[in-house]
Amino acid sequence: MKERKRYNRWRVRILISIILGYAAYYLCRQNLSMVVPAFIEELGYTKTELGLIFSIASIIYGIGKFVNGYLSDLSNARYFMPIGLFCSAIISFFFGFNETLLIFGFGWILNNWFQSMGWPPVARMLTHWFAPKELGTKWALGAASHQIGGAVTLILCGYLVTHLGWQYAFWIPSIIAIIVAIALFTLLRESPQKLNLPNVETYKGEIGYNIIAEDDKANFSTREIVQKVFTNKNIWYVCLANMFLYIVRLGITIWGPLFLIEYKGISLTFAGWQVALFEAIGLVGGLAAGLLSDRVFKGKRSVVGAFFMIALAGFLILFWQMPTSYELLSSIIFIFIGFFVYGPQILVGVVSAQFASKKAVGTANGLVGTFGYIGSAISGICIGIISDRLGWEAVFMFFIASSLIGGLFFYLTHKAQKQK
Repeated sequence: MKERKRYNRWRVRILISIILGYAAYYLCRQNLSMVVPAFIEELGYTKTELGLIFSIASIIYGIGKFVNGYLSDLSNARYFMPIGLFCSAIISFFFGFNETLLIFGFGWILNNWFQSMGWPPVARMLTHWFAPKELGTKWALGAASHQIGGAVTLILCGYLVTHLGWQYAFWIPSIIAIIVAIALFTLLRESPQKLNLPNVETYKGEIGYNIIAEDDKANFSTREIVQKVFTNKNIWYVCLANMFLYIVRLGITIWGPLFLIEYKGISLTFAGWQVALFEAIGLVGGLAAGLLSDRVFKGKRSVVGAFFMIALAGFLILFWQMPTSYELLSSIIFIFIGFFVYGPQILVGVVSAQFASKKAVGTANGLVGTFGYIGSAISGICIGIISDRLGWEAVFMFFIASSLIGGLFFYLTHKAQKQK
């Protein structure tokens, strides 16, 4: 009984620490979207120039997510996660002293490498502390850090840019992130075994973790870990689904405030609140997708993901076609786009984890994350060019097509999950 209480306390502590820690990563990432309008207006940067920087940084993030996913499988997540946050915060802090495009571009690319150290250790800790039958819901709770961090950063930085200047949108969030990084060294533990507790399957009385039965206690070589991930076609389907999802997700979170100002004619402060609410309703969407996949569809997450992607395309069409005179309704539709973006965002991580093994979760999530940020890279440069040359309406056509194609790749993993 005493051990069970201790186990429960640590599970709660780890989950809260994960949410707090990864939300803090967004303080040094999401702040940029609120600074973009000031960069264009005050410093004279073009959308094409910024889009190119975003694309290169996204490629570096994607590569980093795969490399750091593999390294996180070989490292202690307790240290890996806060080191990345601390380094990212230091770089972000110095952006406030710079006005040169080249220096900003190099710094943002370097910042994205350290940002890529955040999620792989989170995925590793979630699979070690929570059992398969609860993983969808707990993963959704852990991934709520995306929306919490994004929403808080957008609101905070909207205020800072409007009242103090764009430099403070780098300085203040970075200081907060440094404090959180230091706290994580104390709060986190990689697995129950690090505390001399049994593994979570023993604790929960569950057998089996993934489709490919294996002994997760075995020590796999680098070649075996990579082989298990790269030879699984379903992980590749998840990679492609994530790539098309990220075209939409990062397109909105990075460019959102700017296109709301230019396309819908609203203020920077209101644009910040609107994108923050997009993130907040995304939290509900992620939890809904996790609960549906666990309790209604009994782990068949691909169907849920495909449905959400099709619904996302529908809401994008509604927002695109909504007249600007219907300001309230247009805002509500935009906010609910977040619901259908973050539902499949949660499921991508869980599905890839369940097609891998515990020893390869970081690598699998890293590979899937890499494709996500290939999508982000495509989104960055394409949206910059498309919006400059064809306007925002063409951007929405791009988003709608990406949503439908992503839904198709989600559904292709359904057969394998039926066999589970």
